[in-house]
Amino acid sequence: MARSHLTLAALATSAVDDLDLVASSSFGSQQNNEFDSALLTARDGRHLIIRVPRNERAEAEQSADLVALRAISAGVRTRLPFAVSTYVGQVPVSGTRGIVYEFVYGTKVGLGRLDAGPTGLAASIGASIAAVHALPTSFVADAGLPVMQASECLRAAVSVMDRASATSLVPPPLLGRWERATEDGKLWQFQPAVINNSLSADSFLSSDGVVTGLLGWQDLRVGDAARDLSWLLGAPEEVADSAFDAYHAVRGSGDRHLRQRAKLYAELEIAKWLLHGTETRSTEIVDDAVEMLSALVDSTLNDVMNPLNPQTMEVMAVEDVEALLDRTERAV
Repeated sequence: MARSHLTLAALATSAVDDLDLVASSSFGSQQNNEFDSALLTARDGRHLIIRVPRNERAEAEQSADLVALRAISAGVRTRLPFAVSTYVGQVPVSGTRGIVYEFVYGTKVGLGRLDAGPTGLAASIGASIAAVHALPTSFVADAGLPVMQASECLRAAVSVMDRASATSLVPPPLLGRWERATEDGKLWQFQPAVINNSLSADSFLSSDGVVTGLLGWQDLRVGDAARDLSWLLGAPEEVADSAFDAYHAVRGSGDRHLRQRAKLYAELEIAKWLLHGTETRSTEIVDDAVEMLSALVDSTLNDVMNPLNPQTMEVMAVEDVEALLDRTERAV
């Protein structure tokens, strides 16, 4: 049963010394939510959030997020154009713990709300991601968080591909596409950067078309910058273009294959969804993933001018594409 905001407010006063609250309210949806959360107003004008996990997965996520937030020092925060929540206190609660944070202002960003153009929200997101990637990697290593080299990022991608292949549910044209990308050495020549590693549209808060905050740091690490940009490829092309243009304006265009790797990661997310379905033995999830993979075959084969590794992949003739589509339909 969900805890009331009054109960959560009482817990917050136990977590933070001398906290004088004047108001509290429920925060977030009470259904399909892994946390009990409340928005708190202190007498000194501060706004705080308290979150209590409802299950072990949420507890692990909150613990990892807390480690990352503590690693992001005041000096690191000054390098970012948006706010990052700050830890205030904690209190034991029924075998877990409630964590109190400073509230970060802004409205949740949905993928459908992103507007294109150099001054749109997509551009602000692109510049914000670039600011994260420009941070010094030393603070991540000093906190004992993962530091991955380019070769390790490649191995992680190959592992997902191989495990998905073992299900025999991935269409052969997709496996071939992914294999060619992972075998292209040029694609994997990049300098690792500080990444959030779990970004989506819901990660961002905004106000007046500008990013004001970034939530969810539980997977903070040094790794492939393309990971943080892959979700943008689910938006309309002009929106993704605006985000990538703004990103490169901040970071430069030294990583020439950034977008190709981002596209590969986006496609492998469907493979991960398939693996999740097989691991949990969910027929519904597996069927959904298979349908998505089938649609991906059609979209990628029809987009022969934008392969994952354009330097080494040969552009297929139209008749070859049609023949491959026929074979795919028969196989599926």
